[in-house]
This record gives sequence, structure tokens and C-alpha cells, in this order.
Amino acid sequence: MSLKKPAKDQPENFEFSSSSLEEAKTIIAKYPEGKQQSAVMALLYIAQRQNDNWIPLAAMKYIAKFLDMPYIKVYEVATFYSMYNLSPVGKYFIQVCTTTPCMIRGANKLVEACKEKISENESELSKDKTCSWMEVECLGACVNAPMMQINDNYYEDLDKEKTLKILESLFKGETPKPGSYRGRINNEPENNRKTLLDLKNA
Repeated sequence: MSLKKPAKDQPENFEFSSSSLEEAKTIIAKYPEGKQQSAVMALLYIAQRQNDNWIPLAAMKYIAKFLDMPYIKVYEVATFYSMYNLSPVGKYFIQVCTTTPCMIRGANKLVEACKEKISENESELSKDKTCSWMEVECLGACVNAPMMQINDNYYEDLDKEKTLKILESLFKGETPKPGSYRGRINNEPENNRKTLLDLKNA
């Protein structure tokens, strides 16, 4: 496994906003005395969310001082886990699942939509710098395949047309409604439940 490389263009400084600082302190308080460094992954995620979905080196150094731990240890965590972005991905980061269940259900059409609306290449910012996309392994929503994740939200039961509409709304600055795009609630069958309807006679 090769480590991810940080972006060439880096901001000189980083510090938590007031809301991020409050969240970080709340998380750290959950750990026993002397174990606060275990919060490093959570704090990296807070930094990423604050900084338009990517973590600059200045944020890693800030977190290292915040947790009183060596900078290299923070860097090792940030470069190892795929959930951390070390270069700009835009305000909206689209992850398209192309593992077998989604692939069988037409994930390639979602990829086509991303190539048409965002960029021909993965991990490349759109012309307006607002978003990027990439293929990923299983996101754990196989029953509602094909699907994609945009920042923290899941968009499920998609096809190319629905994906294009979702992406168009992002470019308009709108937040599309997450969940199933075939009207299902969670993982229920498309035509409502078929089992355990009459528990009295079960």
C-alpha cells in the first residue's frame, strides 16, 4: 500500500474554528487521562470537514500540538487511512461505489454522469473548483445499489438520469435530499413489506 501524497500548494496556517474547537474538546474529554492522543482520528476528521474536505499539513501540525504528540504520528495516520483527503477535493466530494453489487446494478452509469458533469478524470476538481469524484470500494449500502456518497450523505437506488440531476443541484449550490431515489424507506422492498404483516397469526 502506497501512502498518499499531500498537495503541493499548502496554506501556512490552520486552527480550529470556535465550533470545531468545542467539538474537539468534547471528544477529548471522553478519553481517560493520558489517553487523549487516541482522539487523533476524530480531530483529523474535524479538521477535514472545516477545511472544505481536505487536511493541509498545517492542520496536522496544529493537531499534533493540540494533543501533545509527535507531528510524524499524526502524519502517519492521515496518510494511511483513505477517509482523509490530503489535497483539495472541493466543497462537494462525490464517492461512487463500484464494488460488485453496485457494478451489477449499473454503477458505470453513475461514473459516466460524474465524468460528464464534473471531470473526465477521478480526483480532479471541476472547472468551478466546487467538487470532484472518485470510485471507491464498498460503502455498505449494497441493498440499495447503485449508490454514491456526497460528503456525509448517501444517495441510493440511482441511475444516470437521477445522478445527473443530483450533480446539477450541487452546482446550483443546493443540497439534494439524501436516501433512496426510488422512494424506499431504508432497505424496505419497493412495494412495501411482504413479511411479518400479521404478527398475531405468526
